[in-house]
Amino acid sequence: MPEYYEPILNLSDPEHHNTMGAILTLRDPVDGDILRYAVEEMRTRFPYFYIKPAYRGNDLVTVPNDLPMPIRNTWEPICFHSEASNYHLGAWKYEGCRLAFEIPHSLTDGAGLMPYIKSTLFLYLSKATGKTFDPAGFCLPGDVIPESETGNPFRSLNVDSIKAPLYKKKPIPDFFRLLDTADTDKTVFFMKFSEAEIIQYCRDYDGSPNVLLSVLLAKAARRLDPKSKKPVTVSVCIDHKAMLGVPHNYHMFVGGALLDFPKERDMEDFTKVNTIARGQLMLQAQPENSLWEIKQMKQMLPPPSLDIAQASICVSYVSSGDFGPLDPYIEELYIVTSLSKITDILCEILCFNHNFFLAFLQPYSSDHYFRCFLDELDSAGISYEFLRSEPLRMCGI
Repeated sequence: MPEYYEPILNLSDPEHHNTMGAILTLRDPVDGDILRYAVEEMRTRFPYFYIKPAYRGNDLVTVPNDLPMPIRNTWEPICFHSEASNYHLGAWKYEGCRLAFEIPHSLTDGAGLMPYIKSTLFLYLSKATGKTFDPAGFCLPGDVIPESETGNPFRSLNVDSIKAPLYKKKPIPDFFRLLDTADTDKTVFFMKFSEAEIIQYCRDYDGSPNVLLSVLLAKAARRLDPKSKKPVTVSVCIDHKAMLGVPHNYHMFVGGALLDFPKERDMEDFTKVNTIARGQLMLQAQPENSLWEIKQMKQMLPPPSLDIAQASICVSYVSSGDFGPLDPYIEELYIVTSLSKITDILCEILCFNHNFFLAFLQPYSSDHYFRCFLDELDSAGISYEFLRSEPLRMCGI
């Protein structure tokens, strides 16, 4: 049986692809030949992304894949572990100035993915521009791969001795839903915000970027259906590796904190509602809570079912850092994730090059709820740039 920290490939199925990825918009059109060169060069530094599934006894594990990783000049999706993907569990694509990398979420998370994205772009832009960039902060071919990057990230922690945390929020069984069963055309809206304005707004109203977004999304749900008496619930993703201060590791260890917004709560006092939400998040985002979650994983307890809804909305705030000398060549950067039944609406936000970039993902094409969100931004006096919307097209498995 694989170790508890190794990828669990059966977290994907034909209906719930459980795919994640990064989308970048460059200043200039993408050169496919240079991208192929950069992707193949990175194989030796990130071998754990150049893999295919295989059986080990009754277990499904990953093994090296010597075939080229697929790089398509189209945004149309393919399936991982198929002839179209050379049986890889990762794939690149590009169109015009945009490019993207997609991979099963069971293999990694945003924190594990970003070093690969940044380093591949380092090789790509070095060759595309003919410039010599400072390699500090990048993971490049020839570097030694630290054991902490691929092994058990919690080896130094006494996980087995942890007791149940003092505060564990119970799930809410009947919460506000944002579904449209007649419309199943998955859609993503792309937005951009000023980092300076968002941070100042958080300071003025006792928020944080993920709390502020959660509150605005909850208020938008109330605006959409003011008669509903059901609580709006928001799941905020927690990076257990960051919470426990372990070195960089590519494996996925993501949990969630649950914020609730009952009908009777006054949503007009913006500072108060932010303070309440931030307090709920801080109670759940504690090292002892993360250690407890890791203990459950170590005991190989089954993860939550992808078929059971857990929240109205999910907010994920990925720490991307900066791309250093590459920043001037990159216009936009987003994290996207395929949708599942766990949540109705998914918002992925990250900060890059002095801006917040938001991917607003929903399981239908109607913009009714998204327009309510924009109305809440306008009401709060938060400026934004709506860039575009498009069908959510991601690789399956």
